[in-house]
Amino acid sequence: MNDLIVKMTTKLVLPFIQLYGIYVIIHGHLSPGGAFPGGAIFATSIVLFTIVFGLRIGQKRLPHHVSSKLETSGIFVFIVFGLTGILMGYQFLTNQEAGFPMGEWGRVFSAGFIPIITFALGIKVMSAVVTLFHTMMEEE
Repeated sequence: MNDLIVKMTTKLVLPFIQLYGIYVIIHGHLSPGGAFPGGAIFATSIVLFTIVFGLRIGQKRLPHHVSSKLETSGIFVFIVFGLTGILMGYQFLTNQEAGFPMGEWGRVFSAGFIPIITFALGIKVMSAVVTLFHTMMEEE
């Protein structure tokens, strides 16, 4: 796509889409949203960039090996925090029973493991969507 207006608009809108995706991920335990919708919103910004600027430039921005490592690290963090509950003698992903705070209404970083797990899963969703999109674009 060689349209200057589309490229400039994309460059202008992209940070706001990404910021909104991060907002949805981080506030997932306080309001509707969370890892999946926030990760999908963030991935949409990368997909938009790839559509407007081309697959080659899109893959330079987020190479496959980086996306793969992000996806793996996101699920790794989820598993580590899940196993922490088991190692403490409780259930998988235990939060309150293990003595971690359940959070206070309106405080973002007050809910024990939940914000960390949500952020890790948001990264995993984002990288999975981007990897799928880049793979489908390569096959064309």
